[in-house]
Amino acid sequence: MLDAGVWIAAKDGRDRYFESARLLAVDSVQPVAALDLTLYEVANVVGARKQRSDDAVDLCRLVSARCADRLVAIDAELIRRTVEIIAAHGLTAYDAAYVAVARRHDWTLISTDIADLVSKGLAVAPDAADYP
Repeated sequence: MLDAGVWIAAKDGRDRYFESARLLAVDSVQPVAALDLTLYEVANVVGARKQRSDDAVDLCRLVSARCADRLVAIDAELIRRTVEIIAAHGLTAYDAAYVAVARRHDWTLISTDIADLVSKGLAVAPDAADYP
């Protein structure tokens, strides 16, 4: 499962994770998953913050196409699990939601969020050698 940071890094040649993120998000034939929240995060960062609205739309299309039936929508049970993860790890609801979905499906969460997710052992970085 790829969080928004991985998708964004895959399209930003200046990002430190560009090459490894691109292999995961764009160049791989391996199935990947994302949270529906990912689309909003991509739109916010690329479209609003970086002011590249066309790139944001293209990237959201890529996420939707690559994830197909693995674009996970939040439901009541995921909200409950998200709140538990917030309490246990002091995360934002956004970060905790990614963890909750990855755990539900027994997926590896791949993230560029080193401080909040990778350093706590809740995710691996895109350039990690030990994810499936």
